[in-house]
Amino acid sequence: MRSVHVIVDGGVQGVGYRYSLRLEADRAGVAGWVRNRSEGTVEAVLEGTDVAVDDVLAWMAEGPPGARVRRARVTEIDPESSTSFEVRDTA
Repeated sequence: MRSVHVIVDGGVQGVGYRYSLRLEADRAGVAGWVRNRSEGTVEAVLEGTDVAVDDVLAWMAEGPPGARVRRARVTEIDPESSTSFEVRDTA
């Protein structure tokens, strides 16, 4: 089980990034959450197998059509034991 915390910056709000990420995470079998942050970034936690998390991280580096991802900062963290993937309110 791998768990990562991700901060994505660039043009990532107002383009369906969070909801597209939820679909991608569900497809890959990755649990966790995603939310917008007040300074314009998107924050997420991903939990799953190494391969599944890597697949979602690769998607996050591109994002949905209309997104302009400048950078994704990934930090390994202790698992939160999430069982599903949710879109949270803005932090």
